[in-house]
Amino acid sequence: MSAPASSAASAQATSRFQAFLNHPAGPKTIFFWAPMAKWGLVAAGVKDLSRPADKLSVSQNVALAATGFIWVRYSFVIIPVNYSLAAVNFFVGSTGLTQLYRIWDWRRKNPVAAAAQK
Repeated sequence: MSAPASSAASAQATSRFQAFLNHPAGPKTIFFWAPMAKWGLVAAGVKDLSRPADKLSVSQNVALAATGFIWVRYSFVIIPVNYSLAAVNFFVGSTGLTQLYRIWDWRRKNPVAAAAQK
């Protein structure tokens, strides 16, 4: 009696797995792998939180913040809508903004050192 229930659960799990594999934004497409690779940028941004703020690049973090938030919008416009791409780009933009705040705060608190750096 438990065999039919087991095979029904197995069939449903296989069906869900097949649906995931064959989804328009599934692992057989770039829509899946591009966000996975982009998490490396988020990891690098989080790692940079341990760097001194005077060693951070303003232009690099402006670029990260801008592209992150621009691509969040794009992720909701494309078909298929790519929520994983939107999520990773939100975090890319957020890490860029966090670093820009750290730079601004360091320059505000250390005006002499900031002026000597330029």
